[in-house]
Amino acid sequence: MFIGDGAKMVRDAFELAKEKAPAIIFIDELDAIGTKRFDSELSGDREVQRTMLELLNQLDGFSSDDRIKVIAATNRPDVLDPALLRSGRLDRKIELPHPSEDARERILQIHARKMTVNKADVNFRELARSTDDFNGAQLKAVCVEAGMIALRRNASELQHEDFVQGIAAVQAKKKSSLNYFT
Repeated sequence: MFIGDGAKMVRDAFELAKEKAPAIIFIDELDAIGTKRFDSELSGDREVQRTMLELLNQLDGFSSDDRIKVIAATNRPDVLDPALLRSGRLDRKIELPHPSEDARERILQIHARKMTVNKADVNFRELARSTDDFNGAQLKAVCVEAGMIALRRNASELQHEDFVQGIAAVQAKKKSSLNYFT
């Protein structure tokens, strides 16, 4: 990607939406271009800021067209530039909380359904209780980890302990990934 490409891509996306209206523009991982602005000497940081300024510019000029909606998603609302959240730009904030215990149990069962699980040994309710702050992707990772653990010990089916170790592995990754800016 070259300098100016990010801003051009934003302009092009909004132009295409105007041509094809009614349309929805979905921006995933908004925090990648929508972080709080700061002074930086790095050209990459400046390019990200140019891209965000173009997004702000397009959002400001877009509010008059009701046939085009802009939806953005982020896992990091805490790092978004306040300018993005001003009225008339991205008006609604919809927070999707982590799944409940019942939902976590069901998610674990869904991701384990194609695995050979010792049904007499594995207690998905207990596993769900020990994954209190996990999201759906992390619960899937627990099942993948459990499968890998079982493979390493040449098991023909997953045991409850495989899932417990999978939870511990994902929990360790969660803790290490929280150091965003260190």
